[in-house]
Amino acid sequence: MGEPAGYSIKTYRYLRMAMVAMVVLLGAALVIEWSKTNPHCLQTSISAYYYTPVQAIFVGALITIGVCMVVLKGNTEPEDILLNVAGVLAPGVAFVPTPSPGSCRSVPMVLGDTTANIANNMLALFIVGGPCLAVTLVFVTRARLSRADSNPMYLVGFAVVAAIFGGGILWFFVDRGGFDGHAHYAAAVVMFVCIVAVVLLNAEQFRRKQHRAEHHRAPTTKPMPANRYSAIAIAMVVVPLVMWAWRALFGWGHVVLWIEGSLITLFAIFWIIQTQELWNEGLRGDGQELPRSQATPSPLRSRSLE
Repeated sequence: MGEPAGYSIKTYRYLRMAMVAMVVLLGAALVIEWSKTNPHCLQTSISAYYYTPVQAIFVGALITIGVCMVVLKGNTEPEDILLNVAGVLAPGVAFVPTPSPGSCRSVPMVLGDTTANIANNMLALFIVGGPCLAVTLVFVTRARLSRADSNPMYLVGFAVVAAIFGGGILWFFVDRGGFDGHAHYAAAVVMFVCIVAVVLLNAEQFRRKQHRAEHHRAPTTKPMPANRYSAIAIAMVVVPLVMWAWRALFGWGHVVLWIEGSLITLFAIFWIIQTQELWNEGLRGDGQELPRSQATPSPLRSRSLE
């Protein structure tokens, strides 16, 4: 592997590990805040910790995770689109807090003007995001015209992200009250759906990889490891449903907190496992590769928009 490819994969590893570090950072801040409440209590959602001393880490971690999701290349085009959508929505989840500040915090908080915060931060996001989308459109168009990239999925991905971004701008300026009250929930739900979909895609991709590896495996070669992505994918679907059913039957004021915590934890586990699997290759590729022992490691593929 040449030096440029080696540096690319190292950068890829650092970005992936940065996402895990941000999840751990947020978790540590939540535990510290819980330990300082007297009596010990919890907010009803992770988002409600925006109104506690955790605020800076909550906002910073979401922005960092969002940037990493957009920058990192997915293994397939659908996965890449899902990561981009989730990454674009993450700052919105951070900048537009849940309307309810909750009642559990370690110290009395002097709440600022939330409406003014939303207005300032979202407007700044729109000002930066607009040119970024324009530059991306130039890259996509140039790639299509030069036939360097004939995959139409990039156009689909760009259209989806542009529609979400444009819809957010329209909602922000036409219905500010509705935006302030509901944009957080809309962004958070879609972001988590994209995250779960990424795990489901990886479970299916790895299953196909196992099948091909078993077909090409020599008698002396070790079999592929178990599909841990499938277990995580099942958990990400079943656990929230069970928790929500429990709430419906018996009542549970903290159900959103535990659903969010479970999904974030499971995604972090998924991300660690995927990072371990792709440590040397960077990307799994389009699913046509042979087992590592039978194929030459390929350098990290660059984003097709480049």
